[in-house]
Amino acid sequence: MRDPPRRGRVDASGAILALFGAALCLLVLLPVGWLVVFAFSDRKGHPTLANFRVLFTDNSFVDPLVTALGLAVSVSVICCLVAAPMGYIVARTDMPLRRAVRLLVMASFVTPPFLGAIAWELLAAPNSGLLNQLYRGATGAGPDFALFDIYTFKGLVFVVSCYTFPYVFVLVANALERIPADLEDASSMLGGGAAWTARRVTIPLALPALLAGALVAFLQTMTLFGSPAILALPAGFHTITTKIWSLFQYPPKPELAAAASLPLLLLTVGLLRAQAKILGRRGYAVVGGKSGIVRPVPLGGWKWLALALCLAVLCLSVFLPYAALFNAAFSRIPSQPLTLATFTLSHFRFVFQELSAPRLAIRNTFYLGLSAATCGTLLALVVASLTARGEALGTRALSFLATAPIAIPGITLGVGLFLAYTRGPVVLYGTLWILLLAYVTIELPAAYQQLQAAFRGVSSELEEASRVLGASRLATLRRVTAPILGPTLMATWCFIFVAVVRELSAAVILFTSETKPLSVLIFDLNESGDLAAISVLGLTMLVLTAGILVAANRIPGFTGGVRFRRF
Repeated sequence: MRDPPRRGRVDASGAILALFGAALCLLVLLPVGWLVVFAFSDRKGHPTLANFRVLFTDNSFVDPLVTALGLAVSVSVICCLVAAPMGYIVARTDMPLRRAVRLLVMASFVTPPFLGAIAWELLAAPNSGLLNQLYRGATGAGPDFALFDIYTFKGLVFVVSCYTFPYVFVLVANALERIPADLEDASSMLGGGAAWTARRVTIPLALPALLAGALVAFLQTMTLFGSPAILALPAGFHTITTKIWSLFQYPPKPELAAAASLPLLLLTVGLLRAQAKILGRRGYAVVGGKSGIVRPVPLGGWKWLALALCLAVLCLSVFLPYAALFNAAFSRIPSQPLTLATFTLSHFRFVFQELSAPRLAIRNTFYLGLSAATCGTLLALVVASLTARGEALGTRALSFLATAPIAIPGITLGVGLFLAYTRGPVVLYGTLWILLLAYVTIELPAAYQQLQAAFRGVSSELEEASRVLGASRLATLRRVTAPILGPTLMATWCFIFVAVVRELSAAVILFTSETKPLSVLIFDLNESGDLAAISVLGLTMLVLTAGILVAANRIPGFTGGVRFRRF
């Protein structure tokens, strides 16, 4: 419907489109552009391919890349083997406590992977790990015997898998829940048993989601920094992300860091394209109306074994790590088991009263979380309104720019922003502004996609009525559309805030002593070995994110798709 001309009313949508397009170019294209410039330049700024020659011929770069690929493949396979059966059990069977299991999987999903790696250090370090101590105490083994050694490649695969399998689980479980019951009913009517139907009907229909989950797990592992930095570096080997980070240690080598970041960026783009094609394939369609109600598959006595297996997986990703952090935070000696005699609150008093760094880090994290959540939500709202309702030239480009950061790994974005803002005309390095840019850029795609989906669920008639009565597009957005989308806006805000609190990959490149957020402080304390302070701050982070998520889950509309952070 065309708006009737009204005297004195100015349509600023074109100017707003240009303004937000410029803002998105600043967020996305500028750091990527500087990344390309530095990757193809030497220290004097002359064009060269020498950086890539070093990258693909020097073993100090080739070995981390091969290690990262091996890690990603291993984690993908393990996640599929674990998450696919769990997804089927939770989505399609009568196993008890299915809802509780799903919620606990979400708890492992929101646990920062670097914090999970620290928790498993407390549990399975060869000398001081609680599990090794308990085993030596129970069996009388010598002090040098270690049942578990987390500082190995296998240990790294195990820990990363613990916090990556939820991606596969959610994709598979959601796909299984959407499969029409009519197809399984038809199989049963033709004589197929439950096992035959599952093997020949249900599993093939869920296979695209499983393949997409494997790609997500591969990509998540390839771009992960925290867990490899905590477990691989003490073991004496690098992955590609930790190698990029090491290039910023003294003496810095930004050209090589940029060259090493570009293959990671290209790999991410390729895998995301493959994931979109897999999930975009339609394997079935229901003809003739609604599908039947999905009836849970009865497991009989096997349901208790299925529950035990699910709880065993959750024990590795949730119960044991959280117990280790709790033990270290409240035990007088963090590496010793907690008893009534060793219970203490002195670690909390020391961290929050005697140290200044935690207070500064928590304050920085709150400022960045509030600012990034507010700016990101507003930016996503305006861009989604322009692309969902607007017909002006450039809306498709705006939509592309809003979703493009999903293909930029956090460590790569950090390198690009460092290169872009450590020189004129605008120098932001050393301020909270550069971290704010990083956080908004990283979380923009998820926020934009969530709000764009919400716009599609709102009829445009109210907006058209507002425009007929003389309101501008901005006034209509502020007074009509935004109130309707209020729950979704609040849920998006909460999602960005939580994601900022747990983000490490970009922040570890961009922080300074005065701008250090909580995630980087925990990472630094792990290098110094202060287990008590790490556990106190880790529990603080978990309580903070859990409180925000509990509040967000009470908002109608939160479950519409903001559970996932960027892949």
